[in-house]
Amino acid sequence: MADKKKFLLRIDETIYTALEKWAADDFRSINAQIEYLLKDALKKSGRVNNGSDNSETMKTESDKESNRED
Repeated sequence: MADKKKFLLRIDETIYTALEKWAADDFRSINAQIEYLLKDALKKSGRVNNGSDNSETMKTESDKESNRED
């Protein structure tokens, strides 16, 4: 697994509450939800490579967990 950069994020309480609910709806932590949304936005904007050479580093923990077989 790639090392993850830690940083402090200050966010409006209303946005945090909405993210918290959205994350719960998708069975993700808030951190995983934010990472998922940022990754999706980066892909859609063409700022990261969508090819297979970069796909593993762009997977969030929740993506990896959802791809595991029971």
